[in-house]
Amino acid sequence: MISIWNFGCIMKPKCYPFLGFIIKPKQGTRPMDGKIAAAPVGAANDVPCPVGKACPSSRLTRPMMTLFAFAAGLAVANAYFAHPLLDVMAADLDLSETRAGLIVGATQLGYALGLILLVPLGDLFDRRKIIVFQSLLSVVALGFVAFSATVEMLMVSIAAVGMLAVLTQALVAYAASLSHPSERGRVVGFVTSGIVIGILSARAVAGLLTDLAGWRAVYFVSAGLTFLIALLLYKLLPHQQRENSKLSYLRLVSSTFTLISQEPVLRVRGIIAMLIFANVTTLLTPLVLPLSVPPFSLSHTEVGLFGLAGIAGALAASRAGHWADLGFGQRTTGVSLALMLAAWLPISLLDHSLLWLVAGVLILDFGLQAVHVTNQALIYRVRPEAQNRLTAAYMLFYSLGSGLGSSLSTVAYVHGGWQGVCLMGAALSLVTLLFWLATKPADQQDGTMLNG
Repeated sequence: MISIWNFGCIMKPKCYPFLGFIIKPKQGTRPMDGKIAAAPVGAANDVPCPVGKACPSSRLTRPMMTLFAFAAGLAVANAYFAHPLLDVMAADLDLSETRAGLIVGATQLGYALGLILLVPLGDLFDRRKIIVFQSLLSVVALGFVAFSATVEMLMVSIAAVGMLAVLTQALVAYAASLSHPSERGRVVGFVTSGIVIGILSARAVAGLLTDLAGWRAVYFVSAGLTFLIALLLYKLLPHQQRENSKLSYLRLVSSTFTLISQEPVLRVRGIIAMLIFANVTTLLTPLVLPLSVPPFSLSHTEVGLFGLAGIAGALAASRAGHWADLGFGQRTTGVSLALMLAAWLPISLLDHSLLWLVAGVLILDFGLQAVHVTNQALIYRVRPEAQNRLTAAYMLFYSLGSGLGSSLSTVAYVHGGWQGVCLMGAALSLVTLLFWLATKPADQQDGTMLNG
């Protein structure tokens, strides 16, 4: 039998000229996968392990990693609280449905601007000071949202909340820079699990607080928690000795886009991120439509609880970073992408039982988070001195994918119903898997294929 791995040139980059820009290795680029090699100088703990000796342990203890995860989860939740509150916010401020929808748009716009303008600052200034300062600014922005008396005040303040929510990406980059290369994937996976829990639980928490004390209470409580977290971060975040960057701020921001053109790992993993997040938003965006009508007739709160099903998958996927540390990043990616494709079969059986949907959500979210964690673990090996800019560039792909999935899935539902959505999701999964297979040969250095 002819193996697919030996079939013609299916796995050779030269057979994919249209992917040449994406996977063309750059001289001196570190491998996308494989066993840990010595990292370039730049990050605090990027020191290769002494020959014949065990690698030094990370400066991040379990309690410190938990603080990073909780802070990152709270920061990203601030950008998602408004989603289930649009109706009550609109009623309180006398907004039309169209203008109420702009609340989410303003948050997303602020988040995109924050990725470009704020996240790269960690490569220019003291990361610890920036994180604490942005946390305090978030407290102020959340307070303005809670006190908003006009739609103009709400839009500006909610956009500021979205912009400052990119603190979560700064925390991931900082945690990665404090960890040793041999366990960086594990650290990234742990902190990312906190982010996922923050996103998935934001709807449930916001709904509960709104039922108890109104929508403004959501932002008052979050402001208080964010202030406490800022104090803890100020007291407990370890200091980090770093070389001063000679880049100006404008060059720093522009270099974020330059990294995309220079680093094949970032391009490949960024495109994979764009596709997998488009895949997941294809499910989540139109989900309320079939569940809110007979035979299910679920309330918005009950629909929101389906997101919590993904927490189990997210926690399990936190191990993906550890697998990447061991050199199994490519295998983890392949298996996870295959699971995301398979997940659409039970999801398509929604008409038969809600349990099929729950099973599909668990599988899909596990695959998503495993690939997401692996992506970050791999790109942080490339340029440790530019971890914040790598994060910003990578998350831009994520934002683009989320927007595309949200937009196209509603069109798919209008024209093909729930089965149309499932076909679109399965197609995206298949395209992602084929793209990974086509770009996997880029994981070479000096002509040698690394294990993984």
